[in-house]
Amino acid sequence: MLEVRNIDVFYGSICALKGVSFSVEKGEIVSIIGANGAGKSTTLRAISGILRATSGSIIYDGHDITHTPPHLIARMGISHVPEGRGIFGNLTVQENLDVALSSVKDRKSAGPNQDKVFSLFPRLKERRRQISGTLSGGEQQMLAVGRGLMQNNPFMLLDEPSMGLSPVLTEEIFGVITEINGLGKTVLLVEQNAFKALSIAHRAYVLETGSLVLSGTARELRDNPDVKKAYLGG
Repeated sequence: MLEVRNIDVFYGSICALKGVSFSVEKGEIVSIIGANGAGKSTTLRAISGILRATSGSIIYDGHDITHTPPHLIARMGISHVPEGRGIFGNLTVQENLDVALSSVKDRKSAGPNQDKVFSLFPRLKERRRQISGTLSGGEQQMLAVGRGLMQNNPFMLLDEPSMGLSPVLTEEIFGVITEINGLGKTVLLVEQNAFKALSIAHRAYVLETGSLVLSGTARELRDNPDVKKAYLGG
């Protein structure tokens, strides 16, 4: 479904990604784990078109999207839930969800999509008229994921969904990611909480200083001594 082929990404003269290649198959949860500054968020930004790969290619559903603008990539079927949530804090919950429909071709799907969001996140339904900036951190993260779901895209990029959340809310968010995958959506998950990421992923990659250094099934990486030492506290 997605194939990243040998991409390089630069911030000015600094190389953030060096020859990164990986794939995600339809229906999978694939996780990219690594330390802060490893290039995890950069990888997702390159896929969604926010950053431009200077070499290599990104293929989605058989189409080369390497140089495609972000709004067209969203219309092609990829939703990006960014690190830091990126909600509009001065808008209500409902208005944030409505904004997400700007990239949706078929507005008739808005009702069913919203019902799906409120089913996964009942608290958002209770707070639909509340200004988003006054929500708790966990509720804001729910809104960010819900906004991505409003587009009803088959492929979701999730960037650090547990950042800043309590252990209880972290469990809840990861449970929702599993539910989202159960709805038939493919998920590429970037997450610093390697233990939680590997507990729900089918496969995973380890990114270090802009290069992929390990890959395998989630179980293989959980059992890898180097991964345990560096990321799992083992």
